[in-house]
Amino acid sequence: MTTPHSERFMRPVRTSGPWSWWWRGWYRALRLVRGPMMWLAMHPGFGNLIVLQVVGRRSGQVRTLPLGLLSVGDRRYLGHPSGDTGWTLNVRASDVVTIERAGVPADRVRLMVLGPGPERDAVVRATFRQHPFPGNALYRLAGGHVSAMGVFFRLEHDG
Repeated sequence: MTTPHSERFMRPVRTSGPWSWWWRGWYRALRLVRGPMMWLAMHPGFGNLIVLQVVGRRSGQVRTLPLGLLSVGDRRYLGHPSGDTGWTLNVRASDVVTIERAGVPADRVRLMVLGPGPERDAVVRATFRQHPFPGNALYRLAGGHVSAMGVFFRLEHDG
């Protein structure tokens, strides 16, 4: 009996050491093109990039980085595929963050971490449907790892 594709992300999955190393290296490589990616995020027509501004939990300085904004229904999400990293820990420690994107005024939002469940599963699936290539392919290949280790946040307007 085969398992439907959508159920694959609902089952507990063992984490993958090689995928953990891969994502760590991939994101280190992306730091080299951070400036051009932030420039692209602020110009229309380049995928789902936004610029996140969050106060550093230890330094107190504003940190900026480009991220892919995901959409599921009428909600928006951000995440990291391989567990907590500097920016996710900063978000966890911060009350609000600012996001900017091309042609849209800066917006202050709260980011609420997602626990296990259908909402998070839908966001995991969105990673390989909405990110531009090669990100979409990488997320698809590492789907089990992303499901087990990924940290995802729902954007809620600071009201």
